[in-house]
Amino acid sequence: MPIRSHLNGQRFDPETIRVMGLAYEMAVAALQRTDGTVNPTRETVAQKIFDLAKAGERDPERLCDGALKATQPMAPLIRDPHPPPA
Repeated sequence: MPIRSHLNGQRFDPETIRVMGLAYEMAVAALQRTDGTVNPTRETVAQKIFDLAKAGERDPERLCDGALKATQPMAPLIRDPHPPPA
């Protein structure tokens, strides 16, 4: 599904849409699971790309990376019960 289907009335110039589309396809491919599902939703990925583009980002790799980072769950901080000896 192309990124245009997620625009929901948001407006961008044609070149920005092209760059966002590249970033979107890269992010969706990176999130693809072996069972064919994608988690998080494509809408979430697209919205983060839109947010980054609105802030001025135009590099497709940075848009993709930003969307991937924003959609990854935060790992809990786990303290080592056996700290290294002093």
